[in-house]
Formats: sequence, structure tokens, C-alpha cells
Amino acid sequence: MEKTKVGIIGLGTVGAGVARLLLDHGDRTARHAGRVLWLEKAVVRDLKKARDCELPSGILTDNVDDVINNPDIEVVAQLIGGIEPARTIMLKLLKAGKDVVTANKALLAEHGAEIFDAARELGRSVAFEASVAGGIPIIANIGQCLSANQVTSLHGILNGTSNFILSKMQDGDDYNTAVAEAQRLGYAEADPTMDVDGTDAAQKLSILAHLAFGARAQWKDIPRTGIDKLQVADVEYASEMGYKIKLLAVADLVDDGLELHVSPTLLKAGSPMAEVNGPFNAVRVDADAVGRLMFYGPGAGQMPTASAVVADMIDTAVGRTKLTFQTLELWSNRPARVSPADYAGARGRFYLRVNVDDHPGVLAQITKALGESGISIASVLQHESTSPGEPVALVIMTHETTEAAAAKACQTIASLESVRTAPVRMWLRD
Repeated sequence: MEKTKVGIIGLGTVGAGVARLLLDHGDRTARHAGRVLWLEKAVVRDLKKARDCELPSGILTDNVDDVINNPDIEVVAQLIGGIEPARTIMLKLLKAGKDVVTANKALLAEHGAEIFDAARELGRSVAFEASVAGGIPIIANIGQCLSANQVTSLHGILNGTSNFILSKMQDGDDYNTAVAEAQRLGYAEADPTMDVDGTDAAQKLSILAHLAFGARAQWKDIPRTGIDKLQVADVEYASEMGYKIKLLAVADLVDDGLELHVSPTLLKAGSPMAEVNGPFNAVRVDADAVGRLMFYGPGAGQMPTASAVVADMIDTAVGRTKLTFQTLELWSNRPARVSPADYAGARGRFYLRVNVDDHPGVLAQITKALGESGISIASVLQHESTSPGEPVALVIMTHETTEAAAAKACQTIASLESVRTAPVRMWLRD
């Protein structure tokens, strides 16, 4: 059977999983590719480090040029994270005539245009299924299977680490305890900042928005709020009122463009997205022809992500990636089909929590501030004070309004003498 020689750059968790699939299940990949994907070289930083896979003699190297300058290697899985040296290596691979598969969403979100322009100019291709939602085939479905549709809405739980932390908080853990457990289980890095502050989800959303809507949204420009300031009290109040909190990435077509944001959001308990728990991801897509679709599965992890990488390697080896790569014109210089909408005009309902002094007239002051911003109240929850003089939490669900109106009302409320702390505000979706 014909061979296609491949290489791997970066043999960490995902890279080791890719090597295992190629070496242990070569018959499976050959059956789907119509050829053997022959692992020729795997580049690592430390040749002496223990690996999560057994490799035949001669495959390991610590010199990236052994892949770049090898004319027999046609497809390379570039699995180094971060921006540099990943960007430089990616460009060198393309110039050397290699087609590339990557799982590096940060690199694509930051330098997608440069990399894809280089690939087109050189007649090469870049596949990136594993860059968003791990083992969920969302890139292929949006880019190919839904090509007869206009996507109108895309909502996603795109960060498994944050979702695991929120699930633990739903079970009663405080934020710090939940983070520590995520780190112990390997779901969170020693520094989980990019996961919990919304950066990771925003990077993935920028890629999906580009693919689904033809938007040119820089991830740094996407409004985002993480879960790092979320309090257990809000998780408990949400639960009492029949909701669960999820870090939701939103891309909605509206009259003035594409509404984009990442933020903790209350979702109705029992709804499909609200019941995505643990380190799992989910993406809900609404499109004009097919209607509503839901994609669910592991958003990270060694073998789910490796599965997506190897699938891309198969598609690249048989030529499918090159066809779709040229047709989609991703990150090309053609005009954007849609521009980001003004976030201030984003419409929806809100959850508000305010800690206030427990005396007559406070609620009237709050409702006046909301009314002055044109916001009406859907429901109010207030528990009795546990002891005299202690502040009480006032929880309000609003009717639909705008982001700007809600922000203005919260600013006014925060200035009231009877309010002890700045209001907590989150999106609310039924």
C-alpha cells in the first residue's frame, strides 16, 4: 500500500496520543486514508524525557530541521502551543512544501491571516479541527457540512476547565477549591488564567466566528468576562431560581452586525446547554436551512484531541483538506461578510445581585434606578437577614434590555448609600 510519510513537532500529551494512534492503529488510518500514514520523525525538546508512548528507534529527534528539511515528509502535525516558536516553525514548514495540521488556537487567533496567506501563496494547506472543542468535529461541520446554510447563531461552552470549575461550584465547592481540584485532575494548568478569565474561549470564538460568519474579529476585541470573580452565592441563587451558570461564548447575527461576547450566563436548568457538566464542551448552532443543531463531547484531553489531529492528517493526506482550504479562503484579504456589532446595543435579560441595608425604601431606590434606565423587573428574590444590621442580598431578574442600559443602571445602583457592594450582573438566557 502507498505510504505518506508524516512528522510530529511536539510530543507532549496530545502529540503522544497522535503517535499512539498512528503506530498502534495504522490499519485503521490506512483504511480511511487509502494509504499508510508512516510516522517518520517526531521532534521533542528533551530526548531523555519519558514518553507516554513507545516509539521505534530512529523516530525521535530534538532538531526541528530533521522534519523541515526532509523532502519525504509531506504532512506535519505541529503541536507546539503558544505563539513563538510555533509561528516561525509553521511558516518554515509551509515554505518547505509541507501541509500542516495544528491544534494551536492561540496561534490561529493571533496570526491566522499571515499563516493562511502564506499557505495559499505556497500552494499548501492548514487543517485545524483540534484547535476548537477538542474531539468535537465542529470545524468540519461548520466549514463543510453546513455550507448550504447561513448560520444565524452560535452559542458554545468552549472551555472545559471553566466548565469543570463551575460544575464543582454547583456541587457546593468554593472557587479556589474547585480550581485546585481541576489542577489535581489535570484539567487546569498551574496558572489557569487564560481558561478562567475568558481568553481561551474568546480565541476559539474568534475562529468559529470567522468560519461561520466570515467575520474578522480579533479575539482581544471580543468583550469577555471570566469566572474568576464568580461567587458561590450567585451559583446558589441561580440554582434556587431554576438556573445554572455557564461560561458562554456567543455569536449572534443581529440587525447591525455580529454580536460577540464571552461571559458567565444563567441558563435554564434542564436545557441541553445547562446540563453540559464537567470538562465537556458543547456548541449549539442555528442555521436557516437545517434549523438547530447541538454538538457535545470532550473538549480536551489526550485522545479526543489526538483523534481530531489524526482525522485532519488523513484528510490532508488524501487531498480533501487542500480542496476545502482553497475553496473556503479562510483569513483571506477579501472583505468581511459581517462586522462586529456594538456590544452596548446587545439585547437580553439580566441577573442582578445587590447587597443592601435591610431597611424600608431600599427596594424602591433600586427599582427607581432600573426604571430610569428603562429596565423593568421580571422577578425579585430576597431572604430575611440572619442577624440585625447585616446586609441582605437582593436578587433581581430583569426583562429584556440592552447591555448599555444594564451597565448604566448598575452604576447608579452602586452609588446608593444603602448599597454595600457593587452589583453583580450576568446575562440570563431561557
